[in-house]
Amino acid sequence: MKKIVIVIVWVSIVLTGCYHKTDSPRGSWAKGADISWLSEMEHDGVKFYEPSVAGDQPSDCIELLRGMGMNAVRLRVWVNHTTGWSNKADMLSLAKRAAKAGQRIMIDIHYSDFFADPSHQTIPAAWQNYDYETMLEAVREHTLDVLNALKEEGIKPEWVQIGNETPNGMLWPMGRVSDQLSDVSIQQGWKHYAGFTRMGYEAAKEVFPDITVIVHVDNAYERRDWFWEAMHDNGGKWDMIGLSHYPMMSAWNGGKSWQEINELAEQNIKRLIHDWHCPVMIAEVGMFANDPESEIVMADFIDRITVIDSCAGIFYWEPQVYGGWRPAEYIPLGWGSYDMGAFTPDGQPSEVMRILLASKWAHRHQD
Repeated sequence: MKKIVIVIVWVSIVLTGCYHKTDSPRGSWAKGADISWLSEMEHDGVKFYEPSVAGDQPSDCIELLRGMGMNAVRLRVWVNHTTGWSNKADMLSLAKRAAKAGQRIMIDIHYSDFFADPSHQTIPAAWQNYDYETMLEAVREHTLDVLNALKEEGIKPEWVQIGNETPNGMLWPMGRVSDQLSDVSIQQGWKHYAGFTRMGYEAAKEVFPDITVIVHVDNAYERRDWFWEAMHDNGGKWDMIGLSHYPMMSAWNGGKSWQEINELAEQNIKRLIHDWHCPVMIAEVGMFANDPESEIVMADFIDRITVIDSCAGIFYWEPQVYGGWRPAEYIPLGWGSYDMGAFTPDGQPSEVMRILLASKWAHRHQD
């Protein structure tokens, strides 16, 4: 009888939830970077230099990082942001360059006109008056539009995110969720959110049948059994779990030290792989720019995750930012520059980036 119960539970996991059971990640260890701001930075005249020749001739940023070991690029897509950056055309331009440089590609679809994250999941302006069925179709059409644009250029992304940092759902208020599942409106939100991810999943597979579909949440250290159980119970689909990891942000991390955060993240990655039978990707990581301790923090984290079988790799978020540069959309908001890049004030990749790009998957299997 116990064996029958186990089989039933296993079949349930396979049929809803992680659809790409694997004991090891597809391809080699991903050593990547989200460089979605790169085209805007280049437009603004920002230059990038080889570590040994600062002040000499500038280098192409993608080629510079490729030469250091980068093998994957992550690119975000907004629906229709007012500045015109990070839209489909901008993403496609960077994807062409990345593909030419031999990079594996992850597409991060936000389903918003601006940054989507745990505090912001704003419905695109053009979709504001949609009911649920129409919103589902919008998710489908947008996913198809983005991925078909790549296909038409002969570019085959390896991964696609359906939403960005969505522990609280997406397309609010329609797809807003929480762990308080007793609330009727939240239950409805789970139905909607899982429906959006399922629709995005199926649309992605329609264009690229073997693409790896990622559901992405923040706080790699935080155990969120309730989230994955509710996603599973409501019919959500995914092939890989994506996590963000910013271990030095103690204000975000409940005052915990980076040592605690790295250790908890390691434990959580192992638990997610075990419980959901799918690989985990560190889709975002960031350290404080030019803080000497950042090198220690990154080295510690890399040492922990490269020996975890089915941890698929790591992407630094916008490492190329330096010198106080900020994107156009930050200026009217009064936001300062991003201070977690991994380039020096001279426009060279920092030691933090060298540590990340020198990492190799150890090909060790967990017992």
